[in-house]
Amino acid sequence: MRMKKRQLFESLPPVNPGTISSAIQSALEAGLPKLVVLDDDPTGTQTVCGIPVLTEWTVARLEKEFANESPCFYVLTNTRSLAGEEAATLNREIARRLKEAAGGRAFQVVSRSDSTLRGHFPQETDVLCEELGPFDGVLLIPYFEAGGRYTVDDVHYVAEGDALTPASETPFARDASFGYRSSNLRRWVEEKSKGRIPAGSVASLGIDTIRSGDIGVIRKRLENLNNGQMCVVNAAAPSDLERVVAAILQAEREGKRFLFRTGAQFVSTRIGLTEVPTWTPPPEQKSGGLVIVGSHVPKSTAQLECLLRAGRLPAFELDVPRFLRGQSNGVGPLIDSVGECLRAGKSTVVYTSRTLVLGESESSNLAVSRQVSAALVELLRGMEVAPAYVIAKGGITASDLATHGLGVRRAMVKGALLPGVPVWETGVETRFPGLPYVVFPGNVGSDEALLQAVEQFEGPAECCF
Repeated sequence: MRMKKRQLFESLPPVNPGTISSAIQSALEAGLPKLVVLDDDPTGTQTVCGIPVLTEWTVARLEKEFANESPCFYVLTNTRSLAGEEAATLNREIARRLKEAAGGRAFQVVSRSDSTLRGHFPQETDVLCEELGPFDGVLLIPYFEAGGRYTVDDVHYVAEGDALTPASETPFARDASFGYRSSNLRRWVEEKSKGRIPAGSVASLGIDTIRSGDIGVIRKRLENLNNGQMCVVNAAAPSDLERVVAAILQAEREGKRFLFRTGAQFVSTRIGLTEVPTWTPPPEQKSGGLVIVGSHVPKSTAQLECLLRAGRLPAFELDVPRFLRGQSNGVGPLIDSVGECLRAGKSTVVYTSRTLVLGESESSNLAVSRQVSAALVELLRGMEVAPAYVIAKGGITASDLATHGLGVRRAMVKGALLPGVPVWETGVETRFPGLPYVVFPGNVGSDEALLQAVEQFEGPAECCF
C-alpha cells in the first residue's frame, strides 16, 4: 500500500552508521579482489567517478583492466535491449572471457540492473552462477538512494517526494518487456523465475538485523546462505548498505562467495566511494550541444515536456509511427536541421514521438526499440560538427548512442551533472574525443531535471535560444 516515507522511516529502528565507511576503506587498502560490474545499460555508472567503462570485452582489453590500479571497472552489456536468450548468451561469453583475462586472479562480479526491477532476471544471474560459481548466495539489492528506491520488510518502494509507492504499482511495473506484479521481492523472485525459486526459499536480511549494534549478526546471517540461495537485502539509508557491505567483506574473508544483483548504489559502497563529485561544464563552448530523448517512461516524458515548454532549445521530433511504416524520409531531414543548428552554435533537442508503439510480444517490442534506437544512432553519426556536449535520455538510447553513434570503446566516468546523472568523457578512439557525454536515466530526477541539466551547459535563460 502507498504510504508516507517519513511515517514509515520513523517506524524503523534508528540508523546505526558507526565507523563502517572507514572499515570498508581499510579493507580496500589491505587489498580486495577487483570488482567487475556487468551493467545492462549505462545508467549504472551514476554513483561512481574516476572509473572506466568498457563497451567491448575482448580478452586483451579485459587483461588491461585487471592489470591497472582501479578497484573496479564496468562492462556495458546493454542486455536490457536484448531478448532473454540473447542476454543469457552474452553474459556467458563475458564470464568466460573474464576468467581467461583474469589469469587466476580473484575478482568479484556485480550484475547491475534497474532499481525499478526491469531487466533479465534470473536469466543473467543463472548464467553467471553456472560460469563463475559455485556461490553461497545471490544477494538482491535494488536500493538506490538518489533515485528514491527503498526496500523495507522485503517490499520495494519508489519515492516521489514524501510519497512511497510499492514498485508494482508504478508505471515501471507495466513495462512492455519487463513488467511484473509483485512488490514483495521474495514473491517477485518467484514470479520472475516462473515458480522455479519459491518465495519461501528466498532468504531475507531485514532492517532490524542490519541496524543492530553488531556487524557480526549480519555476517552470521550471510554465512547461513548456501548453494546459491537467493537473499533479499533490505535498505532504507546509505548506512544500511554500508553495514551490509562491511559484513559481506567479513564473510568473504571466512571463505563465503556471493554474486550480486543490484542497483547502482551497491557498487559505490563496495569500492568505498561515499560521495560523487559534481561535474561542472567548461565555461565556453564553440558549437551547440545536442539533447536526444529516446526513453518513453512517464518520467522522461514529463521531463521532456518541461524542457519544451521552457523554449530553451530548437526542438525536432522523430515521428516513430510514420518512421516505422516507411512514410517519412528517414532521419535525413533531421540530420540537416540539427547539423545547421550546431554549426550556428545553437544547442538542439531531438525527441521521439510520445506515442508508444508496441509489438505483439516481448521480442517484437524490443525489436521496435532497436529500430528507433538505430535511427537515433544514424542521426548522431550524421553530425559533421562536434557537439559541445551530448545528453542522452534513456538507458538503451544512451548505450547505443555511445557505442554505435560515437564509437566509444572505453570511457571514464567524470562525476555527476545532477544527482544520479553521470557524465562520461569519451576516449581518443571515438568520433568526438573528449566529448562530455551525459547518461541521463529514464527514471531519475524531478520533472524539471532535464531542463536543469541543459541549464548547466547553457547558462541563464536570457542567454539562450
